[in-house]
Amino acid sequence: MSESQKSLLLLKPRGFCAGVVRAIDIVRIALEAFGPPIYVRKEIVHNSFVVEELQGKGAIFVDSVDEVPEGERVIYSAHGVSPEVRTASKERRLRVIDATCPLVTKVHVEAVKFAKEGYSLILIGHRDHDEIIGTLGEAPAVTQVVGSPAQVEALSVPDPNRVAYLTQTTLSLDEAKDIIEALQRKFPNIKGPHAQDICYATENRQVAVKHVASDAELLLVVGSENSSNSNRLVEVARNLGRASHLIDSCRDIEPQWLEGVNTIALTAGASAPECLVEEVVEFLREKGYNNLREVEVMPENVRFGLPPEIVEAIAAAPAPTGVSAD
Repeated sequence: MSESQKSLLLLKPRGFCAGVVRAIDIVRIALEAFGPPIYVRKEIVHNSFVVEELQGKGAIFVDSVDEVPEGERVIYSAHGVSPEVRTASKERRLRVIDATCPLVTKVHVEAVKFAKEGYSLILIGHRDHDEIIGTLGEAPAVTQVVGSPAQVEALSVPDPNRVAYLTQTTLSLDEAKDIIEALQRKFPNIKGPHAQDICYATENRQVAVKHVASDAELLLVVGSENSSNSNRLVEVARNLGRASHLIDSCRDIEPQWLEGVNTIALTAGASAPECLVEEVVEFLREKGYNNLREVEVMPENVRFGLPPEIVEAIAAAPAPTGVSAD
């Protein structure tokens, strides 16, 4: 195989979604406007590079608001929190800045609505994920979590005709579809959200992987091990019969993965920064993958507004370069 034949397909869209950009901006602006320390409950987004970078600027990451000194500022991560966490923050007189992704907030609102209307709620997702833990906290007495069609069979509810489902925003579309179909078979009158809960960025990145799966022998996904949407991209490729690996950086690439591989597809999860993608591109160029082609499957131009505390901080001081409050 000649070096000139080796190709690299760079998928687009890839990397940061609007919710991640918003969350990271919130921490950066808070540090600039108020100065460190700024406490952040859980990882602001599930990416080790981003967390370490923000730690270097003065952010202090904690597992619980109980670790935050009374009266200090705390930022909730993009994955959202339960009402229990909000109550604990009030009791400690913490100055809260909420970086919950608006699409996660949508799911929380739906959970409260269904619970108030007397529905049993089935939450589709991974039980130990921060997002599911937060959503479950909105109506724990009436909510059950399922992560597979098999788990649907064991469900028991007071009234099979008053059941609703919601999903984690970062699931595999195919995975969610199978579970929803199982729920519909078990509860024919089940209700769902008006619009799907799986977020646009999760869907778009999965669609892009499917688009090139037949053109590449290997898919590399830049993302951290605890990133749900990044892991789903690997699963999507493997379900289509393609070799695929999750990498935090180019240092994780094993030489044997590249043996006999003519074409590699490269993407990144919604919490992975572009600088890590660029490092992987350079690494693969050195390995002979010089025929670089960007494959744009669909445009992506979603933006979310910043919370009022951050908008006010921007108004009170010169805005950081490239960051606006709209």
